[in-house]
This record gives sequence, structure tokens and C-alpha cells, in this order.
Amino acid sequence: MGYAEVSVNSPAAQRRTFSYTIPADLNIEIGQTVWVPFGSKLLQGIVLELTDYPAVTETREIAGVIEDIPLLSPPRISLARWISGYYLSPLFEAISLMLPPGFKRKALTFISTTPAAEKTYTTAELTEEQKHLINLIRSKGRIDFREIEKALGIRKARLITSQLINHGLLTGSHQLERVKVRPRKIRHLHLLITPGEAIREATRLRQETRAEQQAWLLEFLSGMSRPIPLAEVKKGSNYSNSAIRALIDKGLAGFQEVEVRRETLPYHDTTPSRPLPLTNHQELALAAIRASLLKARENRPHRDVFLLHGVTGSGKTEVYMQALAEVVKQGKRGIVLVPEIALTAQTIERFVSRFPNRVAVLHSRLSLGEQFDEWHQIRNGRADVVIGSRSAIFAPQPDLGLIIIDEEHEWTYKQHDATPRYRARDVAIKLAELTGAVVVLGSATPDVETFYQTQKGVYRLLRMPERVVPQQGSPLPDVELVDMRSELKAGNRSIFSRPLFRDVSKAVASQEQVILFLNRRGGATFVQCRNCGLVLCCRRCAVTLTYHFSEDTLVCHQCNYREVVPHTCPRCSSHLIKFLGAGTEKLEQEASLTFPQARLLRWDRDTTKGKASHHKILDCFRSHGADILIGTQMIAKGLHLPLVTLVGIVNADLSLNLPDFRAGERSFQLLSQVMGRAGRGASGGKVIIQTYCPEHYAIQAASRHDYELFYEQEINYRRQLRNPPFTRLACLTYSHNNDTICQREAERMKQRLNDEIETKGIDNIDLIGPAPAFLHRLRGRFRWQLMIRGAEPSRFLAEILLPKGWTIDIDPAGLA
Repeated sequence: MGYAEVSVNSPAAQRRTFSYTIPADLNIEIGQTVWVPFGSKLLQGIVLELTDYPAVTETREIAGVIEDIPLLSPPRISLARWISGYYLSPLFEAISLMLPPGFKRKALTFISTTPAAEKTYTTAELTEEQKHLINLIRSKGRIDFREIEKALGIRKARLITSQLINHGLLTGSHQLERVKVRPRKIRHLHLLITPGEAIREATRLRQETRAEQQAWLLEFLSGMSRPIPLAEVKKGSNYSNSAIRALIDKGLAGFQEVEVRRETLPYHDTTPSRPLPLTNHQELALAAIRASLLKARENRPHRDVFLLHGVTGSGKTEVYMQALAEVVKQGKRGIVLVPEIALTAQTIERFVSRFPNRVAVLHSRLSLGEQFDEWHQIRNGRADVVIGSRSAIFAPQPDLGLIIIDEEHEWTYKQHDATPRYRARDVAIKLAELTGAVVVLGSATPDVETFYQTQKGVYRLLRMPERVVPQQGSPLPDVELVDMRSELKAGNRSIFSRPLFRDVSKAVASQEQVILFLNRRGGATFVQCRNCGLVLCCRRCAVTLTYHFSEDTLVCHQCNYREVVPHTCPRCSSHLIKFLGAGTEKLEQEASLTFPQARLLRWDRDTTKGKASHHKILDCFRSHGADILIGTQMIAKGLHLPLVTLVGIVNADLSLNLPDFRAGERSFQLLSQVMGRAGRGASGGKVIIQTYCPEHYAIQAASRHDYELFYEQEINYRRQLRNPPFTRLACLTYSHNNDTICQREAERMKQRLNDEIETKGIDNIDLIGPAPAFLHRLRGRFRWQLMIRGAEPSRFLAEILLPKGWTIDIDPAGLA
């Protein structure tokens, strides 16, 4: 008798596996998905290990198989175990990252009445609320418990339901939620006889019955080598339903359900491209990657992680594509990660032209059905290259040989709002270690921690210090720093400094293109009463409401709470309501007034709600459908726009003073990246940076295009304060709808951790806090944080059971 260690889809499972007996009639493999009994429920599970002996004395049998073919390979099972162990997440949550989209299904609870409820319903023993609940359930026969929670509120629903179950008046049952997605099937029409028989039958129908439409339809189908979609038959040839039905009734034709792929790539007409000639620096970088790929193919021991440090416009993408071509030549495949969905449009276009019909895409803007189809295309080996955002690292790419992470410094690669809170870069390096793949991290402004690893010799540094666009050796754009304090002293209160106004006017007049960058969306960033000082804030979050001109609405950018703009102050009834601060909407409004002759285009989250909106905006600007592009960080990275000769950074100081040790690094990276959009064409380029802090080291280094200058200053600060990369961080956050309880629980947790440190004699762990989170209240819940700093905070926390309400974030993206 054999046994299986199974990870079960239940919150109670946490990081454990459970032993199950394998029935004699089931052939179970590692990585297979199965049905298993768990308590009173039948739940999804995945087999992680096969053993001769169970981990416990008594076991239950596996109930059945969900998929005959294993969904996870051994390396990905090891990866899931590592994610669960390092990021301290439930094991099945880590596994589900790698399962097909829509696979995970919750167990739902349904409530129904018992025969005893009919007798007791009219007696005085029940309260009005209990009677109301029984009446609600009787009216529907059986009801999803979530509907009861919605009708009565969560706490009251649970209390009353449990009371009635204990009295024997209600009973509960469990059922998995419906399948979320299936393969798409379209009805096709096809012949059930040979083409020759169809022609003869068509002739007979004309002669004997004058059934012209049936005859034409038979002749049409006889000329087709494959089944034809029914909609195409009706639309293209105007055959009536009666003619189709008549052929089916006579046994001459039949319907067939054909599985079709939901189309995700709008690049059918893309012209195939050939590899470009490489510069010396590109050639050296590619040679190093190629040598590492050769070692991997020969199964020689290696653990190569490359940092491709190239200035903006240095041709990193060409190196990526030629490295991928080398991998494909070896019979292997690759994954390419990009940080923004906005980047995928142009990136996909370039990769599709180089690898026609062999590119798959995975990102959150795809529908669940599209993600499902892409996942299966990848698993079946039909894609040499997978491109996507952070979740694409979990694509089931067989024969993985190369992982490329473009703009590796971006913190959008960190999952911050759901468990497990992984960082795609670290997951990629672990996956490469397990599969023998090579990793290439690319950036013009590498993460300080990544660059530090190259200085220690852990990663290999490949430099590309010169631009190749518009030609080899082209200079980086000139940079002019504008001190906005001087502008104010000169009487200029406009959002545009005098140099920026001058150069934008000149560029537009010369039919060149301009990018205006402001990393804040909306119209006014806050609304204040000038009489009593009240600032309008979100009712559920500790943030100000942003005014959006286009909707004439105040919006919370955290929880999307909305309210109309008041005509008078809610506190003092004054009419002195003032709109202050500026976002991209305000910038667009000011630009239209200041440069009336210019055509404007805005690119931010508010203008890209549609599925193909990024692609449309990019196409419009690239074809010179606008003179000025206004946007947030979406426009800062990776875009190649040769007609842009001027980039104006409207406010460089927005993230400089956040309470986060990475604030300087983030500002430097963002400024450097957006500056890199200028000067990619024959006309050269210029950047104007507007700032109130021109002396700040991050702004000074960015204005000089000097990463090493910034790195030396930043790494010294990190070393002095024992911040990463010299230590690691973990952030514990407790949330509750009562601030006092929240604070008390955070202080209790600190005491508990201190006791653990003293008991075990640990001397390399620091506790910072507790303190209110930067966003103290979020979606109606108060939040207090406790930071753990040390060499291995994950290992320290692994043995501590956290009560409900706590979340763990290992290697948090930031402290703000």
C-alpha cells in the first residue's frame, strides 16, 4: 500500500502536508491534482510526495483524481515549498501560483432547514431574528452562507446560524464553487459524406426537389478541407437555418464542437525582424551569456546570474532577443518579465517580430479565459518565449533555459497585496537554480542590493555604457536642473518654469514631441476649506481625497471611495473651498491653456482602464497623433519613441521625503528612467528637471547620468544604518477596526518576540516599533506595524504562530 503527502486547499492546512492512502485502483503521480476528504469537506489537493509509510498513524483515502496528467514538475514543487518556507505563506497558496488560471475553487457552505424546523417555526421559542433566517432559507430551499452574511452581517449571521444548527433546526453541507473557466468551444458544421457524394447529392436535390439552398450549402462544404464555424457559414454565405437543419436531419452534415484559442496577440501583421549588428559591449555581454548557456546545456555545475547594466538606449532588448534565439537553438525556452503592463505592448511587438507565432503572453489585463488558454499553450510547448508581468515567472514553460527580468529594479515585481508576498526576481533566481536555467537581470539603474551582489562577486556584471540609438555612441540627453525656489522669487507661480515653457514651445513649433512627467494622477491632490482648514479625507482610509476633473468627483486612490464635491464646507459651511496640488489631469489642463497649438495625450491609470488602451495610446503617440504626452510612471520605462526630443519632469521631489530608507533610490531610478525617453532619434534630446531640492544627492546623480556616484552615497548610508543589503527586513502588520485594540495587540506581539529573542539568546535580530503604518487606516481598518531586522528574519519568524489579523511581509518593498 502506498501513501501520498498532499497539500490541501484549506486555510487550516497552512504550511503542512497531509498523509493520504492511495487506493489500489488509482495511479497517482507526483504533481497530480486530486480530491481528498478534509474534515467534513471534499477539497482540492496536489500530491507533493509519494512514500511507503505515512507521517501519521491513521490516514484517509484519496477520493479521486482531478487531472490525469501532473500539473507540477518536481522543480516547481520544490519552488513552491521554498516560497512557502521563505515568505511564510500557506503551502497551497504558493502552489496555486503555478496552477492553471481558474483552477483554485473554494469550498462553499450551504444551509438548509431540517424537518424539525417546520414544527418549531411557529412556536415562541424562537426569536424574531431566528424566525426571519428560517423564513429566508425556506423561501429558497437551500442558501449559500455568503447570502446569509450579506443579509444579516457576518457576526450576526454566524451567531444565529450556529444557534439554529445546535437546536437541530438547520443543517449545513459543503460544495465546491463552480468551475470558473473552461476551454472555449465553437460549433462547427462539417460533411458526414465524401465531397464527391456531396456534389452528386446537390445535383439530385436541384433536379428532384429544387432545394437550391441545401444544394449550394453542400457544394460549399464539399470545397472545405475542415469543419467551418457555424457563424461563418451563416454570415458569409447567407445560408438559412432551415437549410442547415435539413442537411443535418438527412444525415448529410453534422455539428462538431471545436476547441479554439482565445486570441491575445493583436500582432498578426507584424513584419518579421532579423538580428541587428551588435556593438562591442553588446557582443561581450552576449558572449558571456552564451558561454553560460553552453555550460548549462552540458550540465556542468553553474549558478550564473548576470546583471546587464546598460544605460537607457544601450540595446539591452537586442541582447535579450539574441540570447533567447541561442536558447531556442539549443532546444530550450525562455521567460521574459517586464514590470508594467504598459511596457508589454511595445515589448511584445518586438519579440513577436523576432519569434513569429512562438510568443505567449501572461498578465492581469487578460481575461480569465485568455489566461487559461495561454497557460495551456505554454504547457503544451507551443511557445518559445513567454512575456508577462511578475506572475509570468510561474508559467509552466517546459525545458526552461533562460529567464530575463527587464528593469529588474522595479518594485512592481514584488507582490504586496496578497499572500504569498513574493518578489519575482528572487523567485526567478531560485527557479533557475532548480532547473539549471540562466538568469539575466537588466537595468540602467539597478537595485542597490543587486549591484551590491555584483561587487561581492555573487552576480556577474555586464556593462553597456553607451547608447546605440539613434546610432552607436549617441550621447545621453543634456539635463537642465531648474530650482523652483528661484522661479517663485522671480514671480513665476506657473506649473511650468520659464526654461520648460521655452523649450516645450520650441519643440512643438519644430514638430517634435515632448513628454511631461508627473507621478501623481488626478486633478487636485487635496481639497481644503480656506476658512476652517478642513481637508476632505476618505471615510475609510487615512488619506486625502483627490479631485478628478473628468468625473467631477472626489476619489480615494486607495479604496476607490467616491463622493461628490461639496459646495460648502461640511464643518463650517463656508463657501471658501479650494482645490490644491496637481496631478496629471491638472497638468493636462494647464498644458492645454499654456500651449494651445499642441495636441495632448494623457497616459495614466485613469486613461488605461480598457483592455487595449495601452496599445492604442502608444500607437497614437508613436504615429505623431499628439505633440505632448503627459503621464505617470507608466511612461517612464522601456518605451522607444524616436520623435521625443524633450522630457520635462514637472516635480522631481514627490517621493524624495517619504519615510522610507529607499526613497532616494526610488527617486533616482524614476528620474533616470524617464530621462532615458529623450534623445532616441536623430534630433538628440534634452531633459528639464524642476525641483525644490536641487542639491539632493539623488537628483544630482540623476542629472549627471551617474549611477556609480549615486550608488557610493547610498550604500554608505545603508551600511551606517544597517539597512539592506547588510541585513534583511520583515514587516509584521496587524489590522483591526479599533485603533486601541490594534495598538495593544502590536505591543503584545513585540513583547512576545522579545521574549523569544531572550529565551533563545539571539543577538542579530532588531525589533523596530510598533508604530502606526504610513497609511494608518486602510479600507476601514487601522494598521500597526512591527519591523524585524536581521540576517534571517524569515527563519526567526517561522517558528512563531501568529494570531488572526497579522500579515507577514518578508523583504517588504518599502516602509511607507
